[in-house]
Amino acid sequence: MTRSAYAVEVRNLHKSFGPLEVLKGIDFTVDSGQLVCIIGPSGSGKSTLLRCVNLLEEPTSGKVFVNGVELTDPDVDIDAERCRIGMVFQQFNLFPHLTVLRNVTIAQERVLKRSRAEAERIARAGLDRVGLGEKAGAFPAQLSGGQQQRVAIARALAMDPTLMLFDEPTSALDPELVGEVLAVMRKLTEDGMTMLVVTHEMGFAREVADRVVFIDGGVIVEDGPPEQVIGHPRHERTRTFLSRVLHPEA
Repeated sequence: MTRSAYAVEVRNLHKSFGPLEVLKGIDFTVDSGQLVCIIGPSGSGKSTLLRCVNLLEEPTSGKVFVNGVELTDPDVDIDAERCRIGMVFQQFNLFPHLTVLRNVTIAQERVLKRSRAEAERIARAGLDRVGLGEKAGAFPAQLSGGQQQRVAIARALAMDPTLMLFDEPTSALDPELVGEVLAVMRKLTEDGMTMLVVTHEMGFAREVADRVVFIDGGVIVEDGPPEQVIGHPRHERTRTFLSRVLHPEA
């Protein structure tokens, strides 16, 4: 089996939905402990790329490696490997009929086969980590959108992932709630978590990311440190996109 020395490596990735080619030969790597932000216009392939990294979408061709293991190898145990990849979506996907605590314990018990007591101990520690320890007995409908998203992050972290994927985690939130979720993500970066984040939050990308990848039309147009890609973009497509995002009233 082919292996990789990177936390994430994507080689010549293509993804088509019928006649529509969404990803057109993507190559990039992520080192362990890096936070890489993926930016680009709607429909550019950002979310599809993220979903291909953990094979929620199966690539049409190309290879994907996570933690050195080729996930696109037909012989790989994808369920076992996917357990090590946490994913947080735009929508919170919490079970509305379960308490916050139970939302964070259920996958631990069913997938990792942890005892109820161990799962609850880990869940409570995770909720404390995202600032919601006092909400363990609440139901999702009793929480704000930002609190629900923080529960979703705690749920993903409870599975002990080595990689976290975030697909526009603040896009469904009211503007005043965005900061609390980004603060949790900043803390994860400080803790050394490897993270791939699809986002429109340019301030977050500029301040926190190790690298920014700009995708347009299914290809990587620009890839580099945030001060270069966001501060001094080299490509006209990047400059046009950033001008629209950063100065929408212009």
